[in-house]
Amino acid sequence: MKEDTRIGGPSGKFPATRWSAVVAARSDDPRERSRALGAIVEAYWKPIYKYLRIRWNKSNEDAKDVTQEFLTQLIEKEYLSDFDPAKARLRTFLRVCVDHFVANQTKAAKRLKRGGDVLHVALDFDGAEAEFTRAESPLTVAASAASFDEYLEKEFVRNLFTLAVADLRAFCEARGKLRHFQLFERYDLDDSVTSRPSYVELAQEFGIAVTDVTNHLAFARREFRRIALEKLREMTCSEAEFRREARALLGVESA
Repeated sequence: MKEDTRIGGPSGKFPATRWSAVVAARSDDPRERSRALGAIVEAYWKPIYKYLRIRWNKSNEDAKDVTQEFLTQLIEKEYLSDFDPAKARLRTFLRVCVDHFVANQTKAAKRLKRGGDVLHVALDFDGAEAEFTRAESPLTVAASAASFDEYLEKEFVRNLFTLAVADLRAFCEARGKLRHFQLFERYDLDDSVTSRPSYVELAQEFGIAVTDVTNHLAFARREFRRIALEKLREMTCSEAEFRREARALLGVESA
């Protein structure tokens, strides 16, 4: 029987609507606002760091400083209060904010201590720099705004999927299903091999039945989609935007 790969499983339904982090970031509830801002920072700090490296030709060290300064100002100055989802996507709004922030910086600006936290979100700059140096981006400082928007979108998607994979691992470990994740990682995520192993080869490698390989992968894929959709929903401002991006990113077949 062919696996149903639609978002949400056999029903093809989207997950229940949750208050968007973009909206919650403007909440009067301090706890809700803090949670939402933390989610936004987690989703966008790495794309912003890489954007600074390319668009503004910042060194590794300067990009670290500016990223943390910008995120702190984003929170303290409540930049998101000016965000209008009817005019632009959050990614474009943040790019414009970053551009204004860098352009208005002064040499006397106080630097934050590198390695600190923003709303308790760990910023792994070494990992981000390793990703940046491995990638070969054709963008230059002369690229158009549209090109940079596209670059930010790709980096946002990359980071969202990375976060979803990490959450899936934790989810499987907590439920005694680490093998499910390992199979998913081996079959769906390993890009170091030229061809995927067959289910028979996976069964031999993990010492399980072929039917177990099928069932374990189906479980891991279903949970990965669920987790990725939850993260995507937090970064979108309307049901229409969420559905549009879900279709583009995860190939939804039915709503």
